[in-house]
This record gives sequence, C-alpha cells and structure tokens, in this order.
Amino acid sequence: MPEKEIRKVFSEYPDIIYGFTDISYCSYKRSYRSALVFAVPYGEQLTPDDYTEERFERGIQTARGRLETVVSEIEQVLQKHRTKYWIPPVAQENETELRALFSFKTAAARAGIGWFGKNDVIITERYGPRVRLSAILIDEVFAYGRPITVGRCPETCTKCVDICPCKALKNRQWTIEMDRSEIIDYQKCNRMRSAFIKKLGRKNACGLCLAACPFGRQ
Repeated sequence: MPEKEIRKVFSEYPDIIYGFTDISYCSYKRSYRSALVFAVPYGEQLTPDDYTEERFERGIQTARGRLETVVSEIEQVLQKHRTKYWIPPVAQENETELRALFSFKTAAARAGIGWFGKNDVIITERYGPRVRLSAILIDEVFAYGRPITVGRCPETCTKCVDICPCKALKNRQWTIEMDRSEIIDYQKCNRMRSAFIKKLGRKNACGLCLAACPFGRQ
C-alpha cells in the first residue's frame, strides 16, 4: 500500500492540510475507492484592510505552484506502486452548471479537512478559507478522516455575507445534505466575476469573502 509513503511526502510540507475519504457517495466509486484531498495555504493571508485583487490572485498562483509540486510527488509514489489513480480537473465543466467533474470541497469535508462556510467555500480551522484545494482519486483503501457534516460558523457571524460585492450569499448555515444553491446564488457571483474578462484576461478572482473570514487569524 502507498499510504505510508504518501504520508511521508506530506511530512515534508507541515503547513499543508490533507486527509483521505472514501468516495462511495459519488459516481466515481465504480473506478476508485478513495480520494486524497489536501489544502495548500495562500502565501498571503489577506484581510479586508490589505486586500487587492492583484495580491489575492498572486496568492492563488503561488499556492497552485506548490500544489503542482506535491501532486507530482504523489504521482511518483502511486506510479511506483502501480496504483490506479486520476487527478480530476479543477475547472468547471461549462458556464451553465458551473460544476466541476469532482467536488474538491465535498471531498474535503468528508475527509475532515473543513466545512462549507456561509460563503460556500471550505473553511479550515488553521487557515480559514484561505487555501487552495486539490484531490486525487485512488483505487486503494486508506485510513479515512472523520467527516464534517455541519457548518461551524457562528450563527451571528455575517462578515462574508456583508462584504460580498454582488450580494450572492444567503446567510445559511451549511449541512452536508444541502445543495450549494441554498447557500449562494452562484450564477450572480459568476456574472460579476466574468465581467472582468475583457479587462483582466480572466475572471475576477474576488476573494473578499475569504479575506473577511475570522477563522484562521493569528
């Protein structure tokens, strides 16, 4: 089994949060038995006072570079053991449903890494929502984390809801049975971010709801 070697890889990155979950809840269970999920913290843990779109985007790209390095190391382990695996794309399938093939966030909650906040983003105790997620589906059984099935945001906290520039958040406390439409108007959020494509050459990253979250603050 590659589990011991995978955990050894993460021992070299003590700031990265990771965990395993079974994926019997999704359609990929026919091909893979588990998901390895991990969260790489952004280089800058921005607050609303020092937030700029440019700094937030730079943090995303820095985390992505580290994430790709770790994925490459995990791949080497899995290939050595001849273990079947697949790295799901982070991109959404299309601009209509705005859903990825495999939800990193759902897997992260089921692996015990964090919960969905009122901003529909995974919240970790250590960094709040200021992390970039990745997942690898693996046809192997691991020691799984304890799933988180309900939100842990204070009922009275509305910082992310209040700062949302397009008022897409509905101030709902998450449970694992919920559809994201009960938490966020994702189409409204996407329209606002997409309006910047001509100016930026990409969607606006818009991390204000992440910057506002009090979880993970020193």
